Amino acid sequence: MNYHKIMLSIIAKEQGNNTVPNLLLHSCCAPCSSHVIDCLTKYFNITILYYNPNIEPHEEYLKRKEEEIRFINEYNNTNKLDIIDCDYDNELYHKTIKGLEGCKEGGERCYKCYELRLEYTAKKAQELDYDYFGTTLTVSPYKNSNKLNEIGEMLEEKYKIKYLFSDFKKNNGYKHSIEMSKDYNLYRQDYCGCIYSKVEKDKKVKNKNQEGNNG
Repeated sequence: MNYHKIMLSIIAKEQGNNTVPNLLLHSCCAPCSSHVIDCLTKYFNITILYYNPNIEPHEEYLKRKEEEIRFINEYNNTNKLDIIDCDYDNELYHKTIKGLEGCKEGGERCYKCYELRLEYTAKKAQELDYDYFGTTLTVSPYKNSNKLNEIGEMLEEKYKIKYLFSDFKKNNGYKHSIEMSKDYNLYRQDYCGCIYSKVEKDKKVKNKNQEGNNG
């Protein structure tokens, strides 16, 4: 499935109807949202939903959230752009992925995390009467876009709220997010967010350093 083409067809249809739909867009961080907002601001009224109970420690969560808010305030958007700040429900995250703590990054634990955040977004979009819900997660080459879109499609049916299919890494989207991060001097984290991804990253750095010392 070419999810980028599907998104473009959705946009073309809305433009053909001369409408500017309201989109509730889940965002994981400011760097990823930069490219996505830049792509969509001409076509949607965007509300960023900052719901990321997976991020640890709490200080890291706050740092990423503050960067998201700063970017939104500094970015020169076309249509409406604002943010909903959600509660930090880290206990729910750990309950959701219980039994999958040992999974490698990018596996079943991550899929549960995707679903947790996307389902919250879909429910909130339905509650607040948005036209669409979506996520910035597909801009990252480290995230499974097929799985994200499958979850989005399932939630579209469950909550009767349209899902904005996407693969924002297409057309050098990830590269553009890095360029925008430099332009806005955004903090770019060096691990996905959860404590397990941090441990895995730290382990890789340690092994690399040891190999360097042995060399």
